[in-house]
Amino acid sequence: MAFKSENHKDSGMLSSARSTSLNQKEISIADYSRFCSFLEKHSGILLGENKQYLVKNRLRTIFEEANGKSLGQLIDCFERGELSQLRARVIDLMTTNETLWFRDSHPFEILKEVILPEYAIKQTRPLRIWSAASSTGQEAYSISITVTEYLKRNPGSFPHQIEVVATDISQTAIKQAKEGRYDNYEIIRGLNTQFQQQYFVQDGDKRRIVDAIKQRVRFQPLNLLQSYSLLGQFDVIFCRNVLIYFSNKVKSDILSRMARSLKPGGYLFLGGSEPIANYSDDYEMIRCKQGVVYRLKVKTNLI
Repeated sequence: MAFKSENHKDSGMLSSARSTSLNQKEISIADYSRFCSFLEKHSGILLGENKQYLVKNRLRTIFEEANGKSLGQLIDCFERGELSQLRARVIDLMTTNETLWFRDSHPFEILKEVILPEYAIKQTRPLRIWSAASSTGQEAYSISITVTEYLKRNPGSFPHQIEVVATDISQTAIKQAKEGRYDNYEIIRGLNTQFQQQYFVQDGDKRRIVDAIKQRVRFQPLNLLQSYSLLGQFDVIFCRNVLIYFSNKVKSDILSRMARSLKPGGYLFLGGSEPIANYSDDYEMIRCKQGVVYRLKVKTNLI
């Protein structure tokens, strides 16, 4: 937003005034409603009511670059197909990228103690795992570390490659994930000292995941509202702590399409606050001593 004042000659005071102006700029109810519809349509994210403050905080840099345009005017541009790069950044900024290593722990324990041993016995093809909404890569790399730890204890148990495909809507998150470099705060969140020393090397002022873990993971951008067909089929899908941001209709649609992306008997991990009941009957709950996972039901043809 352009800001001029003859009363403030000091550049620091001018910058402060500009910031104050942006912070005080109110988003109308009508513009907020339009933005919520736009965001849900293009990302699936359901904002809910009275989150104008969140929009203002996250899009502050966008407003600074938009030459004084209001939120409603920006949406007008987006709907006309203008400012496509800015539109992508808006969606990126509104995406929550909260993550940590081995989040909730039990999915990785189930993977190591239940699923990998099962597939080690019956596997005749490469094992494929999908980390959906993988954010900055911690979950996908945690899966790869879990696989490596299992193979150390059970050498030769998987003659074929184990592949981890990781996707996220955020281009910024995917970029960092591909680099595999994290600052100290990011490293210590959920990662024990042994794994820090074993699976990371110093890289400038950050630490980088070792190649043996990194090479197993392939990152690519994907909006969960889009088709999954080009990803292929998977034995295991991690889709945790993302469905909570979607409407019931979108949850059902995602779960249905993920069922079609699973191979027969494949497994699905959801977040602890994401019950599957009422959204899909494609899966059965499997209770393990470590926690809960869902398995694709075997469908029989009734004559």
